[in-house]
Amino acid sequence: MNRKTIIACSLLVLALSVIVLMKSYAQPASAEQEIRDFEKRANAAYEANDLAKYFSFYADDFTQYLPEGRTDLPAYKKEWTDYIGQGNRVEKVELSDMQVQIGPSGDSAVASYILHVRTKLKDGKITEEDNQESDVLFKRNGQWKVVFLHYSAAPKQDAH
Repeated sequence: MNRKTIIACSLLVLALSVIVLMKSYAQPASAEQEIRDFEKRANAAYEANDLAKYFSFYADDFTQYLPEGRTDLPAYKKEWTDYIGQGNRVEKVELSDMQVQIGPSGDSAVASYILHVRTKLKDGKITEEDNQESDVLFKRNGQWKVVFLHYSAAPKQDAH
């Protein structure tokens, strides 16, 4: 082999190595990480009382079970918008114990976690609640949306 051939082969190997390395760094986030990020963003909008942004995380065919019963997105939007409009404010939201399960096809997921919420009511009273939340998400047209949510009070922890 002559010197030009050796240099050309070396440059080719180097270029291919760079391409392989670049692809390994450019891997998209896993579906589980996408869901964890989604939940953080959705709950940040909830904490900020940013209703337009908050409701953008829900699918049009969304339903949920709250302690008061089953509801759909239009009813939930009206109820929550009225509640915030009366002067009530979410002050702090903390997520813990998150578990994420991804469906076999990669376009469905369940995220379950404990949601600690501190709320300042319109009369100035502060409430602190721990709730168990489970969200069912579908990825449609490349976007994750919550299609179903179940929300209930978490059992009180003993103060031993």
